[in-house]
Amino acid sequence: MAKISIELVPRDKEALQQDLQLVRDNFPNIETINVPDLLKFSLRSWDACAQAKQLFPEAIPHLRAIDFDLERPFPLTETFTEAGFDSVLVIAGDQPQDMSRRVYRTSSIELIRTVKKELPGIKVYAGIDPYRTGIKTELDYVKRKRDAGADGFFTQPFFDLRLMEIYSDLLAGLDVFWGISPVMSTRSKDYWDNLNNAIFPPDFEPTLEWNRAFARKALDLCQRKDSNIYFMPIRVDLVEYLDGIL
Repeated sequence: MAKISIELVPRDKEALQQDLQLVRDNFPNIETINVPDLLKFSLRSWDACAQAKQLFPEAIPHLRAIDFDLERPFPLTETFTEAGFDSVLVIAGDQPQDMSRRVYRTSSIELIRTVKKELPGIKVYAGIDPYRTGIKTELDYVKRKRDAGADGFFTQPFFDLRLMEIYSDLLAGLDVFWGISPVMSTRSKDYWDNLNNAIFPPDFEPTLEWNRAFARKALDLCQRKDSNIYFMPIRVDLVEYLDGIL
């Protein structure tokens, strides 16, 4: 299998450093960290990834397209070059709850083109959302992102192995990080159901046992397909969740 990544939340430098050390100490086979850019925290994804690069060979910052005014020069060229980033993930970005925060009508496709132009040596990942629309429409969107310069993709988390297998067949040959995230409560499942239209299998249970078993199955699938995988350990002890799996 190509790569295993852990997605870490950048709450602040101190908490991030603890999480980074935890991953390094317990899962030495993990060499990639990816970090979302979350508006509720002051630590930006690229600053968090510069910190992660001190312990890991690869750190992938997320960029929200709607945060960038493409009428102006791309502001992160020097930052990315100095940090030595090899990769970046471009997503569309959700509208901020704080209406005083300015956003722009920049699409992920437009930002992909800009990043490839400004940083031609960097690998640009884009997002795949299996719940956003029908499969054919999403695959058409994948093609447009590839045409814009996307080199690979990160998916939204999967919870149903059957759906993951369908997408893995349809995306064969592409460089994909398949997302896995534990869902540990009915409230969390309702969030994924209602806000993201996620699909869960009939046997789903919001327990650590079920989520660990699913993580093993998803990892086995990725190993058979020689694909990347990333884990997004929300509201769960990282070591307890992945111990014995990675």
